[in-house]
Amino acid sequence: MAACRKIKGGVCSAKGFRAAGVAAEVKYRGRNDVALIVADEPCAAAALFTTNKVAAAPVVYDRSVIRGGRIQAILANSGCANACTGEGGLADARLSALVTAGELGIDPHHVLVASTGVIGRRLPMDRLLAGMKLAKGALGRTAAHGLEATKAIMTTDTRPKQACVTTVVGGRKVTVGGMSKGSGMIEPNMATMLGFVTTDAAVSPRMLKRALQLAVGKSFNRLVVDGDESTNDSVFLLASGKAGNREVDKPGKDFDAFLEALEAVCVSLAKQMATDGEGATKFVTVTVKGAKSERDAERAARAVAKSPLAKTSWFGKDPNWGRVLAAVGYSGAEVSDMQAEVFYDREWAFRRGRIADERQLAKLAKVMKKDAFTVTVDLHLGKFESSIYTCDFSLDYVHINADYTT
Repeated sequence: MAACRKIKGGVCSAKGFRAAGVAAEVKYRGRNDVALIVADEPCAAAALFTTNKVAAAPVVYDRSVIRGGRIQAILANSGCANACTGEGGLADARLSALVTAGELGIDPHHVLVASTGVIGRRLPMDRLLAGMKLAKGALGRTAAHGLEATKAIMTTDTRPKQACVTTVVGGRKVTVGGMSKGSGMIEPNMATMLGFVTTDAAVSPRMLKRALQLAVGKSFNRLVVDGDESTNDSVFLLASGKAGNREVDKPGKDFDAFLEALEAVCVSLAKQMATDGEGATKFVTVTVKGAKSERDAERAARAVAKSPLAKTSWFGKDPNWGRVLAAVGYSGAEVSDMQAEVFYDREWAFRRGRIADERQLAKLAKVMKKDAFTVTVDLHLGKFESSIYTCDFSLDYVHINADYTT
């Protein structure tokens, strides 16, 4: 299998796509808040959405549109989630897709919409549609155009998140590029984060959906910032087929090569989101190994990654292994505390009942000063392992969310 190669870029890196991001004052002044991604022609598409039963209007609308398996444009905005807005909000989502299709001269059934921001407020349709028209005029294929689109979907994000890789599928060079937003209200469980991925590989809609499910399972669904699942979580994948490979329509080496590239992009975006968690000062990978089952490994790792007590201890540079082990204990996973071990990177904090002494604590203190480290819990009960990407909880997390709507 050809190895993936990371390159600089985003949604405009794959052949057959243009993008733009503009300032329309949907909520913010002086910053981009409307993004438009357009394919040269209708292309194979797949999407995954939040499993939250309180789903935003764009999610409800897109679920019906994506069934067709062909998409040509995505209109996205930040500043307003268009969630819990009733029939009026759904009508707004439908109208924004219809007007976008009219402006682009394409089929309305080939347009998806995405929103992120404050829940419970109607979209300012005049500003959104004016922004869409402005974005249409600003469409381009360069990395700069992709970056402007990425900036337009940011809310409490402090920096844009992009990733891109190339690989070989069916003897042809293919590119997979993506962008995402999200730094708070994040535990996707996809089946507020938004992800947009484009590729010039030729892949059937059925296999595209399968690839997205697998990639999300190893990336966005292993991401936890605060344990809150958004009403708007969505990930979109569009394949233009411009790379010229024979269409991937079944499992095999070509599918595996494409999947490896897609996973690389999604994992990179997920890690960037964890690193940019609201108020985050540390990126933390929580790994549980030696579990009796895969389910036990994941539920234990997820419990530690979601624990406010563990997350605040990391912010305080305190290797509080008790909080880590307690989270594993209530996770529902099989655990025996006298068999378990807790490590921060390679330094142990707890080993089968043995507690770190002053000398070991000094080593742990060095780890806790790092911007990124791994918390590993070895249960010594089996062969299964799972990792979750997360971050610490700082004072700024409280400030950001205390003032979010005001």
